[in-house]
Amino acid sequence: MADDTRDYRALFLTRTPLLDVRAPVEFTKGAFPGATNLPLLDDRERHRVGIRYKQAGQQAAIDLGNELVSGRVKRDRLKAWRQWHAAHPNGYLYCFRGGLRSHTTQAWLATEGVTVPLVVGGYKAMRRFLLESLDANLQRLPLWVLGGRTGCAKTRVIGRLGNALDLEGLAHHRGSAFGRRPGGQPSQIDFENRLAIDLLGLAERGVPTVVVEDESKLIGRCFLPLALQARLKTAPRVLIEEPLEARVQVTLEDYVIGPLDEYRRHYGPAHGFERLAEELLAAMDRIQSRLGGDRHRQLRGQLARALERQRRHGDNDAHRDWIRELLAGYYDPMYDYMMSKHRDGEILFRGTREEVLAFLR
Repeated sequence: MADDTRDYRALFLTRTPLLDVRAPVEFTKGAFPGATNLPLLDDRERHRVGIRYKQAGQQAAIDLGNELVSGRVKRDRLKAWRQWHAAHPNGYLYCFRGGLRSHTTQAWLATEGVTVPLVVGGYKAMRRFLLESLDANLQRLPLWVLGGRTGCAKTRVIGRLGNALDLEGLAHHRGSAFGRRPGGQPSQIDFENRLAIDLLGLAERGVPTVVVEDESKLIGRCFLPLALQARLKTAPRVLIEEPLEARVQVTLEDYVIGPLDEYRRHYGPAHGFERLAEELLAAMDRIQSRLGGDRHRQLRGQLARALERQRRHGDNDAHRDWIRELLAGYYDPMYDYMMSKHRDGEILFRGTREEVLAFLR
């Protein structure tokens, strides 16, 4: 049977199953990929125990916790923990600091004949380790930035490389006003944790270069660490150059056709299209001030007509009109400005998507 551990690196690199016994409110604020939240105290119980601790001290708080989690409540939580352990016999458990809650959970399980090792230092120590490793790896790992105009399929290239960091995938967002996805985004802490773990894995494999897609400081609501922002501005660059019509096709596939399947899986076949249509129209409205009133009305009208044609006839071609105008009149000038003002890295290579992929490989 495994011992309690401080080897945070091994836990993350091997994707070891983790049992998080913190309260749900703590888990929602920040957690690790693959962790399962089965709390010792729920949010209400934790709040009451916290008040008792402030008023009467630790032992009084422990007594109240034992009173609240007793009888059927305790049996149900033990059952859930046992079931988790049966499914993840190599897993570890933790609380916030690796203190009373994790030791209590471990001790209660032991009375049932179940031994689950714990993570010494708990969530706080693991989170500190990830932040420190993220900063160190961002400073030392060679980084190349993959750039190009909207619709040149940068994310597709990233997905075909073994040494790439998929920032948009980690943020669960496609990286533009039209980039929201069903299910929402991870919390900022979750995003940072995922980023640190993926970068740790690349560092452990000893890849000669890490390739990342060019991004602004925000991917949706996820904020890129300042050290990463700085590297993106100065790192060597590889640029995909594709003609406008090819980019229209990719944008149609990535923002209309592909997402429809995703929305249907998330909201059900009967509601998926309507939810996607609402999101596309809302995205157009989010950039109204940048488009200007007249151009916004024109593009929104084209989008609405394309959606109606898609709804009635299953025909996606009408979407090409608003996509073409949006790329040429809005996103391309924005890209040109960004390249002239905010990007200083040496350009290593320019080419089509396939040429860039061959170069990067």
